[in-house]
Amino acid sequence: MIKEDKMELKKTSLNAIHKKLGGKLVDFTGWELPIQFEGIKEEHLAVRERAGLFDVSHMGEITVDGLEALKFVDYIVANNATVMKENQVMYTFMCNEKGGVVDDLLVYKYTNEKILLVVNASNS
Repeated sequence: MIKEDKMELKKTSLNAIHKKLGGKLVDFTGWELPIQFEGIKEEHLAVRERAGLFDVSHMGEITVDGLEALKFVDYIVANNATVMKENQVMYTFMCNEKGGVVDDLLVYKYTNEKILLVVNASNS
């Protein structure tokens, strides 16, 4: 008989709070993350009427640096990254060579030569 070892899921710093608030926790690319708390309708209304919080500490980080960092990032995302000021953040989509959406991401522009991309854990 072969016994499979279950790999321990990684946990964000908000994991205990997610559990305390009754989050429905699932395996998301090796991370234990909540997908729901009270229900889709209740959560939709809460975000529309008040505010929502998304724990991004599980996401992947990719640093793009060099003389053409901004040019490269502007080429792969849907929004115009060249209009960003230093230390500004932009939410956008990464596209494939045919213009289709790969996924959404955050672009943190430190300078024209140093940019941080925050991507979904499944794409890191």
